[in-house]
Amino acid sequence: MAALVEEKVTWIKHWDDNLFSFRTTRDDAFRFNNGHFVMLGLKVEGKPLLRAYSIASPNYEDFLEFLSIKVQDGPLTSRLQNMEIGDPIFLSKKPVGSLVLDDLNPGRRLFLLATGTGLAPFLSIVKDPEAYERFDEVVLVHCVRFKSELAYHDYFQKEFLEHEYLGEYVREKFRYLPTVTREPFERSMRITELIEKGHLGLDPAQDRVMLCGSQNMLRDVASALDALGYQISPNQGTLGDYVIERAFVET
Repeated sequence: MAALVEEKVTWIKHWDDNLFSFRTTRDDAFRFNNGHFVMLGLKVEGKPLLRAYSIASPNYEDFLEFLSIKVQDGPLTSRLQNMEIGDPIFLSKKPVGSLVLDDLNPGRRLFLLATGTGLAPFLSIVKDPEAYERFDEVVLVHCVRFKSELAYHDYFQKEFLEHEYLGEYVREKFRYLPTVTREPFERSMRITELIEKGHLGLDPAQDRVMLCGSQNMLRDVASALDALGYQISPNQGTLGDYVIERAFVET
């Protein structure tokens, strides 16, 4: 437990039967880059039960926010989904990850491509002033099965446009493109279809991409990007046209 810090749950929002968000307190000494993840969990039978969770809040907030699925028989999420305000939760002291802006080549547009809870790290990156300083446009594509899984949809459509610090940048440079694959919606293609049919207009000479989702999503979208001539960042600290989180597999 020496490598963990105990925080308290301060806010919980259930989006639907399969998805919820929560916030915790944040130790003053805790530092991270937007896009990083931590090991997070609960003490079960006297031992920590942990999983990797991307930090959804930007690094200048005084709280930490996370987005989680609900797995009824899951060792951890079956417990997390029943948390209440004030409950203790444990986090690793050292956040890590390769899904960071620093590993992208310079470019004109930044595309953030997410499926499901892969949205989480991009919630922090779209609130990072550096993203708007480095790129003329920031495009967030969030692909889910059902409309109820579009966590933060209303936030991006309204509240985010009036963000206290970034509102002017957001209204000028941010685009939100939700897509739903299993019921009628204004946009119904998978991310690979959006790429292959040219709907995103990706240009490897000037557009940079970040990916977060399931292992199948990462494989398929990376293949589509490679076919366009994109070069992946091969490891942390080495620049590329697109980056993925190499260590993160949600369970």
